[in-house]
Amino acid sequence: MYDVIVIGGGHAGIEAAMAAARMNKKTALITLDINMVGSMPCNPSVGGPAKGIVVREIDALGGIMPIAADRTALQFKMLNTTKGPGVWSLRVQSDKIAYKRFMKNALLHQPNLDVIENGAAKVLVENQKAIGVECIDGTIVSGKTVVLTSGTYMTSNVLRGHTSTKSGPEDQPTIDSLSQSLRDHGIRTFRLKTGTPCRVKKETIDFTKGEEQPGTNEFLRFSETTKKEEVLPFEKQEICHLIYTTPQTHQIINEHLHESAMYSGLVKGVGPRYCPSIEDKLVRFSDKPRHQLFLEPESKELDTIYIQGFSTSMPIDVQEQMVHSLPGLEHCVIEKYAYAIEYDAIDPLQMKTSLESKIIENLFTAGQVNGTSGYEEAAGQGLIAGANAALKVDGKDPLILQRDEAYIGVMIDDLSTKGTKEPYRLLTSRAEYRLLLRHDNADQRLIEKAYAIGLVSKKRYEQFCQKMEAIKNAKEELSQTHIKPGQEIDSILENLGYEPLKHGCSALELLKRPKLTLEQLAPLIHKTYDCEVAKEIEIEVKYEGYINKARRDADHMRSMEKKKLPEEIDYQSLDNLSLEARQKLSDIRPRTLGQASRISGINPSDIAILAMYIKK
Repeated sequence: MYDVIVIGGGHAGIEAAMAAARMNKKTALITLDINMVGSMPCNPSVGGPAKGIVVREIDALGGIMPIAADRTALQFKMLNTTKGPGVWSLRVQSDKIAYKRFMKNALLHQPNLDVIENGAAKVLVENQKAIGVECIDGTIVSGKTVVLTSGTYMTSNVLRGHTSTKSGPEDQPTIDSLSQSLRDHGIRTFRLKTGTPCRVKKETIDFTKGEEQPGTNEFLRFSETTKKEEVLPFEKQEICHLIYTTPQTHQIINEHLHESAMYSGLVKGVGPRYCPSIEDKLVRFSDKPRHQLFLEPESKELDTIYIQGFSTSMPIDVQEQMVHSLPGLEHCVIEKYAYAIEYDAIDPLQMKTSLESKIIENLFTAGQVNGTSGYEEAAGQGLIAGANAALKVDGKDPLILQRDEAYIGVMIDDLSTKGTKEPYRLLTSRAEYRLLLRHDNADQRLIEKAYAIGLVSKKRYEQFCQKMEAIKNAKEELSQTHIKPGQEIDSILENLGYEPLKHGCSALELLKRPKLTLEQLAPLIHKTYDCEVAKEIEIEVKYEGYINKARRDADHMRSMEKKKLPEEIDYQSLDNLSLEARQKLSDIRPRTLGQASRISGINPSDIAILAMYIKK
């Protein structure tokens, strides 16, 4: 009898199993092949816009993905640095072989965790409660809670041209009975589609025809625990390359469009809006003369390059023509052909914000099975699902992250409130308070919550407290350090395009100027600060007005979140509600007035009626 059983060894399953085990729960991870845990069947990278901040949040919650990403990265790059800190985001090019090996080792050495190499055939349910898992060989694994993180492996088909093959990603087996066992107990499923590009042999590419895309030459990391000597030095990091599609590429695709699985009628599932196949790009953006593609290395142990942005479900012979029409790839050898994959996903409107199913008690779901896309979105959900499964065993309240606390909270709220009909991807535009949800302050937002429920160690928490004390002391020192007008400060200001200082002011006040840094002020204040402490102070000071406004707006939202809606409320009996509101509220059953206000089709008058009902 396990406390928590996790199905699936992908990015969601790893975080779920590790989180439950860290919280001292007897945990089992059921995976088909221990050597495939943490697999990257698509893009060999971690992070990017919004996603990189999710990885920072996973680190603040004690997760393993940030550590693995740091230790196995081939290149580090900070994105959007010319914009405000609300959209800064780290992305690493990952060594997919080293990443899998790191995850396997972490799982096998995690206390309280058993790894069971088997396939999950059914979720066992008794009186609408999950009680365990039946494996494909008949083995029964009993548990108090079950976390389903099956990714794209439920009833999946690989599609190329007019052919459909029953298979999971990377030629792994698929299981039909798993999603059927859920449907048998009232859970709705639907079909989704995703895809992946060709991999080509590195030695057959002429990289001189592409534009070099180096990383960022400074010490960057996802995890606060990562030390400089544990990451690849900049001079040893790999270089990616940028190329573009050609008129010949577009001609080949348009001539063979009817042969694509997507346009031949073979595909039934909905594909990702924000990561479309190359043929979908040509149809949707027919006015664009070219599309950018990135040539990215997959591993130091592989002689393969990933063509980012060139996903397709064309037949193999057409793929040969398409790839050879690209600059630098005219004579390349294709190691692995592209494909689309279709699979079963669960309607996320049937889950609570804790990621527990509304239909089957003690069943939690996370990752692509919930309708999301991306390793980072999956890992973030997995960690929350694993933690909440552990909390459920102890009869404790779940960990619910609010929209102003984490991108993970934004994602889960979106899924459970609005649902999705296509693979959901996190974007910075989905967050109302993105200036509060920054790359630099993930630990400030989440680490106390994580420490309170046992997700992070006392040592890690104490290190965070020391960092916060250092920031507090530094701001106090700067506020008491007076800078007088003079040649030295005027020279610094003039070089930055500012007028000379007319009146004396504190160093903290002076720091509000956009281009000015603590490093530049060091000769005047006769002190230097740790670079992370300095960066945090600079952001807080320069964006203080905007941050305070965002906090006021978030506080208003929180007042709505405090107004709980009774679980047993009969929305159909509230005559003054609109018909659409009654239907959607009955189906989604929001937890709070705030969540109800975010449901599509619920208007302000419906919210006013609900508020009066709560008051009565």
